[in-house]
Amino acid sequence: MRGVLKWLERIEFPNSKENEISVHNVCYAPDGSQLVVAAGDRLLIYDPNDGSLLNTLKAHKDTVNCVAYSRDGKRFASGASDKMVIVWSPQLEGLLKYSHGDSIQCMSFNPVSHHLASCSLSDFAFWSADQKAVQKYKISARVNGCSWTNDGQYLILGLANGTISIRNKLGEEKGRIDRPGGPNSNVFSVQCCPASGSVDTIGVVDWSQTLSFHTLSGQMIGKERTLGFDPLCLQYFPNGEFCLVGGCTGGLHFFTREGIRLGTLGDSFDTWIWTVALHPNGQSYTIGCQDGTLACFNIASSTVHALYRERYAFRENMCDVIIQHLISGQKVRIKCRDLVQKIAIYRNRLAVQLPERVVLYELSSGEDQPMHYKVREKIQQKFDCSLLVVCGRHIVLCQEKRLQCLDFIGVLQREWIMDSFIRYIKVTGGPVGREGLMVGLKNGQVFRIFLNNSLPLLITTAVSAVRCLDINSKRSKIAVVDDVGRLVVRDIINDTILYQDTGVNSVTWNTHLDSMLCYTHTTGGLSVRVGNLPPRAPQNMHGVVVGLCGATAFCLRGNIMHNTPLALGSTMWQFIEAGLFEEAYQVACLGVTTSDWEGLAQSALEALHINIARDAYVKVRNLPWLKLIGELRDQQQRSAVPKEVLLAENCAFAGKFKEAARLFLKCGQSSRALEMYTDLRMFDLAQEYIKDGTAQEKKELVRKRAEWAYSVKEPRAAAELLLSAGENQKAIDIVAEQGWADVLFDIGRRLSLTERDALESVAQNLKTLKALPLAAEIFKKLGDEAQVVQLHIEVRDWPEAFRLADSLPELLPTVHYQHGQWLAETDQFIEAHQAYLKAGRTKEANRLLKQLSNTAIVEERYLDASYFYWLLAKQYLDVYHAKDEQNPIDHHLTEYKNHLRIAKVYYAYSVIYSYMKEPFTTHSPVSLFNVSRFILNEVEHKGVPKGVSMFSVLFTLAKQAKFLQANKLCLLINKRLQSLKPPAGVQEQIDLNFLNSKACKSGFNDPEEILPLCYKCSNYSQHLNSNCCPTCRQDYIFSFVSFEILPLVQFYPEVDISDSEAERLLLAPAKHAEDSDPFNEDVASALPLSLDRNGLRAIDPNHVLILKRRGKNVRNVYYRNILPDLQVTYCPQCLLVSSTKKPKIHIWFYKKSFFSYSMPKILSCRCCKKVIVRFATHLRKSCWKTFECLI
Repeated sequence: MRGVLKWLERIEFPNSKENEISVHNVCYAPDGSQLVVAAGDRLLIYDPNDGSLLNTLKAHKDTVNCVAYSRDGKRFASGASDKMVIVWSPQLEGLLKYSHGDSIQCMSFNPVSHHLASCSLSDFAFWSADQKAVQKYKISARVNGCSWTNDGQYLILGLANGTISIRNKLGEEKGRIDRPGGPNSNVFSVQCCPASGSVDTIGVVDWSQTLSFHTLSGQMIGKERTLGFDPLCLQYFPNGEFCLVGGCTGGLHFFTREGIRLGTLGDSFDTWIWTVALHPNGQSYTIGCQDGTLACFNIASSTVHALYRERYAFRENMCDVIIQHLISGQKVRIKCRDLVQKIAIYRNRLAVQLPERVVLYELSSGEDQPMHYKVREKIQQKFDCSLLVVCGRHIVLCQEKRLQCLDFIGVLQREWIMDSFIRYIKVTGGPVGREGLMVGLKNGQVFRIFLNNSLPLLITTAVSAVRCLDINSKRSKIAVVDDVGRLVVRDIINDTILYQDTGVNSVTWNTHLDSMLCYTHTTGGLSVRVGNLPPRAPQNMHGVVVGLCGATAFCLRGNIMHNTPLALGSTMWQFIEAGLFEEAYQVACLGVTTSDWEGLAQSALEALHINIARDAYVKVRNLPWLKLIGELRDQQQRSAVPKEVLLAENCAFAGKFKEAARLFLKCGQSSRALEMYTDLRMFDLAQEYIKDGTAQEKKELVRKRAEWAYSVKEPRAAAELLLSAGENQKAIDIVAEQGWADVLFDIGRRLSLTERDALESVAQNLKTLKALPLAAEIFKKLGDEAQVVQLHIEVRDWPEAFRLADSLPELLPTVHYQHGQWLAETDQFIEAHQAYLKAGRTKEANRLLKQLSNTAIVEERYLDASYFYWLLAKQYLDVYHAKDEQNPIDHHLTEYKNHLRIAKVYYAYSVIYSYMKEPFTTHSPVSLFNVSRFILNEVEHKGVPKGVSMFSVLFTLAKQAKFLQANKLCLLINKRLQSLKPPAGVQEQIDLNFLNSKACKSGFNDPEEILPLCYKCSNYSQHLNSNCCPTCRQDYIFSFVSFEILPLVQFYPEVDISDSEAERLLLAPAKHAEDSDPFNEDVASALPLSLDRNGLRAIDPNHVLILKRRGKNVRNVYYRNILPDLQVTYCPQCLLVSSTKKPKIHIWFYKKSFFSYSMPKILSCRCCKKVIVRFATHLRKSCWKTFECLI
């Protein structure tokens, strides 16, 4: 970086008493449009572009010491030795002024709030546009410099006593930095670094001739830098990366933000430099001197860089080296902490020349890893050279005509002296330690030098001085550009000129393709040349090309390297037009668009370069074309295929169908043309080729046309075409898929009975479409009455289904079964059970009832469970009665008895359950006592059904026994309760009940009136002695209302007396007056009791209860009521008896002539849940009775 003089002016005021007018301070407007200069007692306004004086302001009465511009550009201020501060507008109008107690030394505007801080010999002040008063604060020493922090919170003051004071906006001192040396370290300038960061950096120059950097807390950053002169001014670049220091030497010194000296900028003057100001864009600066000199310099930065293939190394911030991978964009930074003078890069080597040494780096990472350079060697020597090159084991230095080869230790290995100044050097590669160099001289000569050979080899000679050169990857061709812009490409082996061009400023060969080079023109633009083909029109580009890697050109524009993608498509098409497909493929491999790859592949395929076409389609992953190419290769390998066939296949695949058909016809393969048109659904064109074809071919064409019509959402046309071709089933499938029931029915009407499969398909599809009447018509046409019945079943038209099934007995069970399934799905389980029985599906009926009963038990609906078990028992009994031979030990009879017992237990337990769960009960203590005693006797030796709680049964029995004074039974039951696990919270009550029953005062006896009494033998038995008489072994007949033992004794008519005759005899009067009722005698010894005709006539019919069983060959059951005053009735469905309080006995007769009906009463049986209508009836003997008829 160097300063180039832009303009210079020596300020002199005519008629001035002073011999020299000193320039003490300068500043730029924020937009760079004005340069304000404090010269003598005046303010001079300059145009910074050309140095012209715009205006002169005379407002101060003494020397103007300082000027400052606000960051927003709305005002600037000036301070002078007359103790006055004047604020000016950008239009050079005075806005206001205020005074200090002493001469003004420095000032600065706040970068955020735009407050003005002005400092004098003894105080400093704050002024802002929104405050009328100026706030002044005393200071202990002279203020030489001031600067605000970047956030505008603190003001930094540099004092003459060697102190740096940090003040807030209220003037309070928040920090203090004491420089070593005290008053001898007069701080003359302070500046806050504008670089963005979390910590503010304060740059300080003092008269101990040092430059230092501090934080606001006073901590020093880095180390102090010795200047060697007394500094007067310090100024940062706008980006904060560099700073300038001027002083008593007359030169402007250049430093990095870390304080590294980079040299001097611009010319030196034989006077002091009081001030320096940088343009806001950082591209120029202005200095003011003691002798009145005002000079403006442009800052010119030279590019220090190197390129090897895709790795580009360049200098940044003067002290850093950046290595960038131009393809991947990866970057790595090397901090050298010194001025980088030269850079060289080659393979994995990097050489960096610093002022006092050369540092050699080595790339230690792999190709696919992030770049990492480590130091290999350091040559601690100072070299003066114009060019630097690094190789595998050596570095090459160039100074004018001399080339020196040194090893990595710094020992000179070889030296070459050229005839002219060396302008360009390029490493061409080679074995390590024997690399070759191409050297271009000012006289136009180009030499090849090998590091292990002292003799240079002359390659070619240009007309004028060599500007740049390059050699291809095979080292067979060289391209040279001279100073007049002439490009010459030569064949090194044959020593012939291959190509020339003019107006060229740079050239490079492609590292991936040795026949390709590109070059840039002096007028702008980039040309690409491959082989002997002429280049196309130049590609727009600014800058010079310095490298070419594949399809990317590396162009240097100013100091920045750019990646420029090359448009190689046009070059590729040049080779295609010339028929050079191999060369075109090589160019395409460097990088072309997908469309260019497609074009290359298609062109190669049309020229039957199948391998090139295949490789091109592989690049773009075009699988369909690759499949076609594979088929074409197979055809070529199997047999000799005419060229026209291959071209026709290609044309057809490319969409050139007429051309493909023409080629097929040309080679005599018209069938393939027909197949092509058929596959393409071009049926009109296909019809032209089939006019003279066979019937089968025409039918196949119609079929394919129908398939196409279906695929394009034209199902009606497809169906018609298929019907015309005889494809009935496919047509039916299409119509059914569309849901056209009327069209299906029409097809079914047109079909004959010989096409049963098609008719059945029509009927089934109509059935699927819910067009049941139409489906029924088709089934009737087929004569399939079973399907008609099934249709009614599916629509749940059960009356019609049963009506039709009556004429088809083989279908009736199926109809009943499906009806039962439907009833079960609709929660009509009892009706479903009956339907299963009608269908003969006893297993399904049993499974249904078992599921219902298990569910009822789980849900604790024991009355429902009783009902379901009664239905199961009735079902087993019906099966038993339906047998021709009835065995007393038959399995079904056993199951009937077992299920009937369980039904009775659940029926009785429902009373116990409701008693235990509900707070109130309608049952009397005697009823609860009888129920619990009945359950206990019933399950004692036969097992407890699922869900029945024996604790509840025993607890209820014990409680009611205690209430009825059955102390013996109560003690026995309480003792049994001790062995059971009761519910939570009941154990204490059980124990208390047990103790109370053991301590009973009235004795351990049970009242006789509650003991079980057998009405047949008139004997009492113990409570827990089963539900039959231990003496005569007759089962007790219980009332299923109160569960008391009924006064019924069963008798049997003699075997030769039928049931009808027995009924007639019972109604007839006694034959002999001496015949008496046999039950008035002791009948206990006449078991079983069998009565003849006289005995039957002797019994009062009002004292007889007849249980009529349903079923063939099933005899009635006859009971004699021992206590006629106790009315007994029974349910004709479940045959369970019960007593009533009214003095009536229910006798069952079914002869209409015996009865007259009046006042029906609706009721139902609790066991079988059948609705019963009770009528008041009148017998011939004028005695009122009741008759119950099942609905």
